[in-house]
Amino acid sequence: MGATREVVVVAYDGVRLLDVTGPVEVFTVADEHGADYRVRIASPGGADVRTSSGVRLGADVALADVAPGMHVLVVPGAPDVAASERNTALLAEVRRLSADAGSTASVCAGAFVLAAAGLLDGRRAATHWDLAEQLADRYPKIDVDPESIFVRDGAVVTSAGVTSGIDLALGLVEEDHGPELARLVAKHLVVFLQRPGGQSQYSVRLRGGGRHSEVLRPVLDAVVLDPAGDHSLAAMAGRAMLSVRQLTRLFRDETGMSPANYVELARVEAAQNLLETGDEPLDVVARRAGFGSPETMRRAFLRRLGMPPAAYRGRFRTSGALREDRTAP
Repeated sequence: MGATREVVVVAYDGVRLLDVTGPVEVFTVADEHGADYRVRIASPGGADVRTSSGVRLGADVALADVAPGMHVLVVPGAPDVAASERNTALLAEVRRLSADAGSTASVCAGAFVLAAAGLLDGRRAATHWDLAEQLADRYPKIDVDPESIFVRDGAVVTSAGVTSGIDLALGLVEEDHGPELARLVAKHLVVFLQRPGGQSQYSVRLRGGGRHSEVLRPVLDAVVLDPAGDHSLAAMAGRAMLSVRQLTRLFRDETGMSPANYVELARVEAAQNLLETGDEPLDVVARRAGFGSPETMRRAFLRRLGMPPAAYRGRFRTSGALREDRTAP
């Protein structure tokens, strides 16, 4: 498929294990199916690192010995964000290697490493939803997007929570080798080629404010986890042990929307996922997403997305992960 594409994944003490191994697995499986990646893990001094889970991770090369010009530089994150920001040697190497990389990509809190290295100034960027406000506060020159799973701004790609490193790598594979290979890799890893809209399948909740009371949170979760369930006003009020009037007021106070609006948004997102990742007929998609009929689903899609479900499937069937305008619907 052409010249070997070098991928360097940065590792350092305290790094989150899955931030490193998730992308590595994607590129490795892609190679098993005809891709052309050379993946190396690079650490300060080339030494083993101890990840945040306590698992030791071996390195292939010292960061200082990595020549510039790799295809992709992947910078994972760590739970101790402040320690990563203070690691001046790490920041210097990331800055050096990023200058000539085809793409520089961060996973989760890895955005803080890029930010501290000055690589996100003036750019739009994503990170884990729980860290987005912190990133925006610390680095006001960054346009932080708290909803997107991916953001590409020029040669820099930032991603959301931990497992989004897998999604990000799938997007890079698609960019290099096309959607068929990316879909094959996703199938072997038993993951979505493209997840629904926003982070962790909860973009509708993030749009509604993100943090909610102990009374409302289980009601919101029930809708997202089972969109085809009974989410009538009476059923939701019963789960919250509130009257219908109390529940409606609580929804408006905490999410800025009505219960019916929230349920429809959640069902649209569920249907988007089914349309993007499968071949089921529209009547099956409508039933599984909780709409009951294709016509009800069609009307909801036109209201929310401005296009019918069939057109949506045709447009968004590939991962779309690295489009610069990739945001939650």
